[in-house]
Amino acid sequence: MRKAGDNNMRKYTDLHLKAYQNGELKSELIRKAKILGYKRVAIPTDEACTEKDREKLRKLCQDTGLEFVSRIDLTPTNTKELLNSLRRLRRRYEIIAVNCQSKNIARQAAKDRRVDLLSFPPDPRKRFFDKAEAELASKSLPALEIDMTQIITLSGKPRIQLLSKIREELELAEKFQIPVVISSGANHPLLLRGPREYIAIAESLLDLEREKAQDAISKTPNNIIERNREKLSPNFVAPGIKIVRRGRNCQEESAEDTY
Repeated sequence: MRKAGDNNMRKYTDLHLKAYQNGELKSELIRKAKILGYKRVAIPTDEACTEKDREKLRKLCQDTGLEFVSRIDLTPTNTKELLNSLRRLRRRYEIIAVNCQSKNIARQAAKDRRVDLLSFPPDPRKRFFDKAEAELASKSLPALEIDMTQIITLSGKPRIQLLSKIREELELAEKFQIPVVISSGANHPLLLRGPREYIAIAESLLDLEREKAQDAISKTPNNIIERNREKLSPNFVAPGIKIVRRGRNCQEESAEDTY
């Protein structure tokens, strides 16, 4: 008899499948995600992507048997730009990730509850997830995103250095109870791996316990999706409070300020 935490009971989710601007490879990448056992995929788009474009992506995923999740990756050059983008875009996307290219950006993203994922480049010198970052994130909601393609495509000394840095980040994340999300970051079918392979990599190379690795590619990303879908619902007022009926005696409240 299988327990609830077993692989067969999990809904594997890739929160970073780079299929938007891949032309002919788009369909192939989405099909491979389905074959490998994913149930949900978040495909990052840019601000030029219209709602109509996102609906086409949603239909392509649905026709393949996958659930589409909207995502945007922000790469701000300063904190003012980040805040403006969050104010403008938060209610348009289910997932917002911030590429933390500087310490100032990383600090601001860590303390802003509108940010879902903190993402860092593969260069260990530019990964600003330190104790101060973890302390800020612990008071907010963002998760630390680990892009597995960064690990897979590196070799030699750069790979060793990256693995060492990520292990340090994971220790801090555990200490400060920061959620961890394992994503593919794949932009080509040849770079995409199945969830079980990513779990094995996380166990063997990142010293992550098996159940925590499983959660990082299923439970944790799914919790983020469900939380945000609830907030984006027109019936949402506050956590645990929804409008179940509208009428003359029911005051309609906006969810704009709940993020």
